[in-house]
Amino acid sequence: MQENKLKVIIIGPAHPLRGGLATYNERLCREWLLQGHDCSIITFSLQYPGFLFPGTTQYSEEPAPKDLRIRVLLNSINPINWILSAFRIRKMQADLVIVRYWLPFMGPCLGSVLRLLGKKKKIICIADNIIPHEKRFMDDAFTRYFVKPIDGFITMSEKVLDDFKTIQSKPARYVPHPVYDTFGDAVDKKTACQQLKLDDRFRYFLFFGFIRKYKGLDLLFEVIAQLKEQHFFEKYPVRFLIAGEFYEDRSSYDTLIQKLQIADYLEMHTHFINDSK
Repeated sequence: MQENKLKVIIIGPAHPLRGGLATYNERLCREWLLQGHDCSIITFSLQYPGFLFPGTTQYSEEPAPKDLRIRVLLNSINPINWILSAFRIRKMQADLVIVRYWLPFMGPCLGSVLRLLGKKKKIICIADNIIPHEKRFMDDAFTRYFVKPIDGFITMSEKVLDDFKTIQSKPARYVPHPVYDTFGDAVDKKTACQQLKLDDRFRYFLFFGFIRKYKGLDLLFEVIAQLKEQHFFEKYPVRFLIAGEFYEDRSSYDTLIQKLQIADYLEMHTHFINDSK
């Protein structure tokens, strides 16, 4: 047995949930395993109530990863579940608990579970956001409740680290978001364009991810209109690939495209992109 082998539990989204957080947590779990440690993931049986989720579905169409132990356990809105889940996690006797924090809505659930794990557990948070992009009532209170049982924090941007310092003085470190290596081997441009039904004569700029106001897609459209006015596209064979699901009403974006007359410079793949794609 490896000397100093750790038992690690990651709490956060994972299969059958979809999205970047799940992809990250699963890759992180694999890395712990590759380093010779015992690692598993605790994910949500209910992450968001349906009326709070703006996309088409929270669940992945991909098969469950066969190399990972993922326990579907947490219900984000059920306090009785928080208590039962915490005791189940305590019985697993982890040396280290890593918890993801990306939204104040999760503060009461995760903060309560972590408090019930006992003081002997070392708890580290990977914080995607401390101050949310879209502010809501009770955000600050929920975040402050969450951070209290945490021993240390990792942020993946300097902005989030600065935000953290405004509310808490606990140990925190900035570690840049790693580059994913989970999406298979790269293919040549011609093959990729054939698969995506794109014209390989163009160079493509990619906007990738779910679409909400704070992402700035409307600003990109305005820039494209300015480039058009400057006759940029007459000199350079460039197009813009918009890939990702709308998490808000798309009508305002369609209206803007029509108003700016930029449809000819856009390739709209506005649906959720599975990891296998």
